[in-house]
Amino acid sequence: MSREIRLSEKLLLIGLSFILVFMIVQDWVPIGSLNDVQAIANERSFNELLIITVSGIVQILVLMTFVIIYMGKLYPIWVKLWLFIHQICIFVGVLIDWWIPYLFGYGAEKRVESYNQMFGDTHFFLPVMNGIVPNTLHTIFHLTLLICIFLTINVILSDSRKGNSNFVKYKNFH
Repeated sequence: MSREIRLSEKLLLIGLSFILVFMIVQDWVPIGSLNDVQAIANERSFNELLIITVSGIVQILVLMTFVIIYMGKLYPIWVKLWLFIHQICIFVGVLIDWWIPYLFGYGAEKRVESYNQMFGDTHFFLPVMNGIVPNTLHTIFHLTLLICIFLTINVILSDSRKGNSNFVKYKNFH
């Protein structure tokens, strides 16, 4: 049985691959003004950074594994739910940690000092609001995650249509 891999699946895998690289690199590998690994190391312990990195890598690898296994095939409902809900949970964390404090100030006061310490010397293009600003690297990550969520929705919806048409073919066969 040959697979008909959809563009949305390919793009989703590329997006998740970018997020994986982000998870591996963000706190460990200096990439110019996009991060400040020394400032992060001064703010967080080695064990904290290791746990954060490994948990992020494992989460994305699980998502990528599901996409790779089911690319071009019908996704089981539990995989569809896992792909969607897991990314939504990560995005809710992004909103709580970055965008709600930045845009509305809720929780900003407890993040200002830490964020300025870790990200104060990194590149950003948005204006500072409520004492913080998402840096460019995190903004790119957040946008990529949002795009991956939309791609996952596309995969789920197109998979459902594909599944329904296969059901009709099977039903008409008997």
